[in-house]
Amino acid sequence: MCTVSVSVSMVEKESFFSRLWNRIVLKKTTTHKEQKSLTTTTAITTTDDPLSLSSSDSNYNGELERLFTYFDENGDGKVSPAELRRCMKAAGGALTEEEAEMAVRLSDSDGDGLLGLEDFTKLMEGMEEERNKESELIGAFGLYEDMEGSGYITPKSLKKMLSRLGESTSIENCKAMISRFDINGDGVLSFDEFKVMMTN
Repeated sequence: MCTVSVSVSMVEKESFFSRLWNRIVLKKTTTHKEQKSLTTTTAITTTDDPLSLSSSDSNYNGELERLFTYFDENGDGKVSPAELRRCMKAAGGALTEEEAEMAVRLSDSDGDGLLGLEDFTKLMEGMEEERNKESELIGAFGLYEDMEGSGYITPKSLKKMLSRLGESTSIENCKAMISRFDINGDGVLSFDEFKVMMTN
């Protein structure tokens, strides 16, 4: 079998991990308030859940090995895209066949199309980075929100927050700022639109 080494840019990798994180944990159908709750609860470890990871360094490697063993259904020391999909589905996430193959391709160091423990660790660390970024964005979004839990930023709430930060601007300028990232044209920024704004 001939394997071809594919070079993947860091931007493509980060973008994929972001999409993967959204598909698995922060499903598109959840509300902003539910996303806050999910982000908070994903940091909690329970011994009954084979997919939970502790954030403490002393347990992290052992828990990654335990998680790897859970995903390695046939015990061959490797995780295939199919095993990755099945385990993610069992954990309440959903991956398409293409997403599972991309996850493996981005983390596969030897080009065999499978994830060894080291490769699997890279994949999980990429997802952990995305969880941390998502958590920070949720916190920042909450500062600008119209009312806590409303799920959107209005020109008025943007002006109010900018004033708190020492930036004086008009409502018209705030409307213009929002309109640049207001994908659906409703005059306010949703959390997803805010994420686009913050990553540009």
